Amino acid sequence: METVAKHHHARSSAQKLRLVAKLISGKKASQALDILTYTNKKAAHLIKQVLKSAIANADHNDGADIDHLKVTKIFIDVGPSIKRIMPRAKGRVDHIVKRTSHITIFVSDH
Repeated sequence: METVAKHHHARSSAQKLRLVAKLISGKKASQALDILTYTNKKAAHLIKQVLKSAIANADHNDGADIDHLKVTKIFIDVGPSIKRIMPRAKGRVDHIVKRTSHITIFVSDH
């Protein structure tokens, strides 16, 4: 059975999240958790939270065996950007774009 977990509006850019997502795609869930635990990036922490949620969803909703779960698909989509301005010299402004992303992880036990 395929189970999904999502995190919308994660405060990190899709480019940074995709670097970490490539590390765990197609791996067993337990192995993916180990990889994320020892990856020293903020994106790894965000993806680890979603993966734990997907594992819990599979256990609670579908009664899946946690030891046989595998990360089948992982999507990192671009979310809405938060736009800010920073005042500069001579009445000018710089635009600051704070990017967000949507994380979707599918786990399956077969």
